[in-house]
This record gives sequence, C-alpha cells and structure tokens, in this order.
Amino acid sequence: MKRRLRRPGKRGWLALVAVLVVVGGIGTWLLTRDDGAGATQALTATASSGTVKQSVSASGTIEPAKTADLDFGVSGTVTKVYVAAGDTVSKGQAIAKVDDAALVAARTAAQASYAAAVTQHTDDIDADASAVQLAADQTAVLSAESDLESAKQDVTDAVLRSTINGTVASIDLAVGDVVSGSGSGNSGSSGASNSMSNAASSSTSSTSAVTVTSTNKYIVDATVSADEATQVKKGMQATITATGSTATIYGTVASVGLVAQTSDSGAAVFPVTIDLTGAQKGIYAGTSATASIIVKQVDNVLTVSSRAIQSSGSSTYVMKVVNGKAVKTPVKIGTVYGVSTQIVSGLSSGDTVQIPGITLPSGTGSGTTRRNGTGGGFTGGGGFTGGGTGTFPGGGAGGFPGGGQ
Repeated sequence: MKRRLRRPGKRGWLALVAVLVVVGGIGTWLLTRDDGAGATQALTATASSGTVKQSVSASGTIEPAKTADLDFGVSGTVTKVYVAAGDTVSKGQAIAKVDDAALVAARTAAQASYAAAVTQHTDDIDADASAVQLAADQTAVLSAESDLESAKQDVTDAVLRSTINGTVASIDLAVGDVVSGSGSGNSGSSGASNSMSNAASSSTSSTSAVTVTSTNKYIVDATVSADEATQVKKGMQATITATGSTATIYGTVASVGLVAQTSDSGAAVFPVTIDLTGAQKGIYAGTSATASIIVKQVDNVLTVSSRAIQSSGSSTYVMKVVNGKAVKTPVKIGTVYGVSTQIVSGLSSGDTVQIPGITLPSGTGSGTTRRNGTGGGFTGGGGFTGGGTGTFPGGGAGGFPGGGQ
C-alpha cells in the first residue's frame, strides 16, 4: 500500500518562505558587498601645461610634385627613342629625336640670308645711302636675324629633352612615327596626371607623347570645407596619412584656392595643395590621403579635462583635491579645446580635480560594483525579478508561481 505524502500546513509554508527570504538576503549581500572597505573614490584629472593645437581636416589624393608633359616642338619622323617607360631621367636628358636634315638645311639658308642682309647694310652705309634705305636695311637685318634664331631653335627642338628630374611615366613614341610638332610642354605643374611615378606600366591621363613625373617628391591635392577654408593659409604645417599606411607624413600648405568647387556630396569645398616634406618612399600617386592642417598652435597653455568644469549661476568652479578632500575652487576658463578647457586662473599645473558624476570602486577585488534594485532584493525591487514585495515571479502573496496562500 502506497503511502500518501502529507501536504504542508500553513506553518510549513511560512517556514519555507522564511528560509527563502534568509537565503535571498544572503545572496543579495554576496552580490552587492564590497571586497574592500565598501566605499568608492571619485575619478580625477590633473591640470597640466603644454602646447595646444587646433586643426582643420582635409582629404584628397597624393600626386607627383611635378609632372612634365612633353611633345616635339617641330615636325618630323622619329629616328631615335632613348628611353622607355619606368626609366629615370634627369633634367635636359634626351628622350627622343626626329630627322633633322631639313631643319639643318633651313638653318644654313637662314645663316646665308642673315649674312647677306648684314653685308647689304654695311655697303649702303659706305655708299652714303639715304636714311630711308638704311632703315630698310636695318629692318632686313633684324628679320634675317630672327629667322636664323628660329632655325637654330628648330634644330635644337629636333631632340626632345626632359624638363625635370624624374621617372618616365608614359611614352607614346616609336622609331618611324611622324610627329606634328605641337610644342614641348613644360611642367612643373602639380598633380597633372594620375600616373604612378615609380611604375613602368602606370597609366596616365595625359595625351602628350611623353610624361615624366618627379620621383619620390609628392603633393596632396586636397579640399577643405567652405566654412574652414578661411582658416587655412600658405605655409601652415600639416600631418598626412595615406590610405593603407600607418606612417605619419609631414607637409606644408603650398596654396589655397580662391574659387570654390563642388564635392561629391554637393557641398562647396576649396582646393588646397600640400607639399610633402622630403623624399618619400613607399607611397604612390593616386592614393587617397587625409590631412590635418594645424591652423592654430598655442604654447604653455594650462588645461584640464572639460568634464571637470562645473558652473553655478554665473560662476565657474572645479572640485580641487586638497589633502585628500574635494574643495570647491572658483576658476576662470578660456578657450575650449574639445575634451580640454583652458584655465586662465584658479589652478596650477599639477593640481588634481574631481570629475563629477563618475566614481571608481576603492577595493582591489571583484564584485565591487553594486547591482540594480532596492530594498535588499534582486532586480525589480525587494523580491525576485518581476515579483512584487516578498513574492516570487507571478505568484500571489507568499506563494509559488500562480499559487494562492
């Protein structure tokens, strides 16, 4: 015969509840107790003197400092090509040559014409010719001299030479090509192409026969927002970071454009050119970059964390730590530099101040952060989660979930 379990009476239920309350109180104490003295300490900051910098952000593209787009200044058939893409060249070095036979003949003829004009002028002077004749002779001499100089220059231009030191970024010439003589483009123009200065196979947007870019000398073609452009001036220092690189590069603002452009987002921006300092290796033309342009720098500025500054009415103060105690100390503030604020008077370098509203546990062990809730219970206030005072989740007064008395 099976023995039936007796259902606890009212006293039994009360005893069980009492045990659970005791256990809950012990658990709460364990969760909320401090391993140390049970106190907390305020977060502090130290006033310090130093150099404060204000900067403006710019973004753009790294380009060669100089780009020379070269074309023959005379017409003719290419007879020599001295370099290939990727070759390093120096200023004045021969790049290519056209057949100059006709040009040399024209120079010889111009020399003869000039000599004849000079002789005629001399003879007329000796013959005591009229002033009108002498004036005509002098005009002829000047014209012949100009033609001779032009003919000499044409012979010189039969050889295409680099106008800068650098690397041949592209060359579209071969022996046998006929060139029209559109003129040699100089450069020194900044960032004129998108070619990589140290890659033989780089593409270029130039339509010139030859493009030479400076080697290891770069600029940043950047833009700044319209509301910050007025702060940027030629000669200001900048730090640049190229995409894909963690190295910091230094530079100087070379120019600030006066005509606004439209960014991809439709906002007005102004062009800024930044010269990178020194020879640069490991960076490439066409790479995106960001720049921080220092527009203001002030030395020996006393600052403190802006979070330490408090106000009451028209007065400003900090809680200065003196002999371990927080003392309300009036201060006069100056310029706000983001997370730091200038202190004009009221503090000295090395003074410690409290950060209001932030405290740290004083103990070194774990479990020093108090949990949410009040009245010595779990989250929800005095009982377990979601319960009323002294109840279990969803339960009636003093019962199990859903239970009665």
